[in-house]
Amino acid sequence: MALAFTSSSAIHGSLSSSSSYEQPKVSQLGTFQPLERPQLLSSTVLNSRRRSAVKPLNAEPKRNDSIVPSAATIVAPEVGENVEAEDFEKLAKELQNASPLEVMDKALEKFGDDIAIAFSGAEDVALIEYAHLTGRPYRVFSLDTGRLNPETYQLFDTVEKHYGIRIEYMFPDSVEVQALVRTKGLFSFYEDGHQECCRVRKVRPLRRALKGLRAWITGQRKDQSPGTRSEIPIVQVDPSFEGLDGGAGSLVKWNPVANVDGKDIWNFLRAMNVPVNSLHSQGYVSIGCEPCTRPVLPGQHEREGRWWWEDAKAKECGLHKGNIKDESIDGAVQTNGTATIADIFDTKDIVTLSKPGVENLLKLEDRREPWLVVLYAPWCQFCQAMEGSYVELAEKLAGSGVKVGKFRADGDQKAFAQQELQLGSFPTILFFPKHSSKAIKYPSEKRDVDSLLAFVNALR
Repeated sequence: MALAFTSSSAIHGSLSSSSSYEQPKVSQLGTFQPLERPQLLSSTVLNSRRRSAVKPLNAEPKRNDSIVPSAATIVAPEVGENVEAEDFEKLAKELQNASPLEVMDKALEKFGDDIAIAFSGAEDVALIEYAHLTGRPYRVFSLDTGRLNPETYQLFDTVEKHYGIRIEYMFPDSVEVQALVRTKGLFSFYEDGHQECCRVRKVRPLRRALKGLRAWITGQRKDQSPGTRSEIPIVQVDPSFEGLDGGAGSLVKWNPVANVDGKDIWNFLRAMNVPVNSLHSQGYVSIGCEPCTRPVLPGQHEREGRWWWEDAKAKECGLHKGNIKDESIDGAVQTNGTATIADIFDTKDIVTLSKPGVENLLKLEDRREPWLVVLYAPWCQFCQAMEGSYVELAEKLAGSGVKVGKFRADGDQKAFAQQELQLGSFPTILFFPKHSSKAIKYPSEKRDVDSLLAFVNALR
């Protein structure tokens, strides 16, 4: 994270005037490498100089052009006192019913200059407003991947001016980006998944940023992604990243709006007249990099606008990879070895199909009645998001001569579904006509009742 230090030249000059230590050179332009600590200075003197170089971020609104390069080449500041060991699981329970403002105040009070807000340029601007309302000093950082929308950069500038702060931008290693693009092209993520690109452009810069902190604040909400974020606590020991002291348990993660509904976040933003990303007015809800973000359609979950060509389970970029649950051999999603996801589409109007049942549907060329079947996985947040529409559709079609079914196509059934049922990602909806053996795949991502009903009526 680009920490607000005094200029790098001043610090380097101070080091060279005190000893014969020679400043190491950065090997290649654009590659961020922290300076090694000089061995000839006493740790007491060096720590004192580092502490005196650090300033609260929002205490100096005027931009200094040297901040980003100096922060990119300097060791993160050391703070004299270690954070007292605390039971954060117990604290999370105590704060379960606390307001976001109370949680933010507690986080800033507890960690001071060793905590920062992660700002993505979306509705998580609410975090900055909450921090501002506490009246305490606070810091904000953001990951500039180099592929954000112009509207997101415009919001960054507006937010800095609105709150009188400077956002601490972190950038990917230019050599790593260059190697990735030269080897695999600009849009390799469409072919082999987004994880590699996100690892270079987001995860590694975040890791560098968090190594200078003891805690960070995120805008995660439980309703954002039912498949991966439904159990996030108000505060937790970060399961994926390390903080300033290094090692497991060295970083605390705060999620002040974990229990807040998305509509309530927007009510708050409007009430407080907070600047927001103009992409929201164009149908964007969850906003990331430009090539991997698009507006959502009726009946879609907000996270379906991200990495839409991939399975729902993979829709975390790696910044919150501790949320992703493992899938067991039989396909049940588990956390710490315990099954947590119940089945969906559970109603008398929807027939649960087994593999033999689906195979029979595939073989029949002259069916007694047409079938509409959804291929789903209960852990998929997009399947969960369309459950209401599909159940309502089944009720409307009851007695109409069209059977409505579901087939769980994850786990051991996934390979079969991919080979025989045109499964690309969850959910996939198929219509089996009355007088044809070939199933017709629903081509749209609009999963509201009217769109699905129009599809059925056009084919039956």
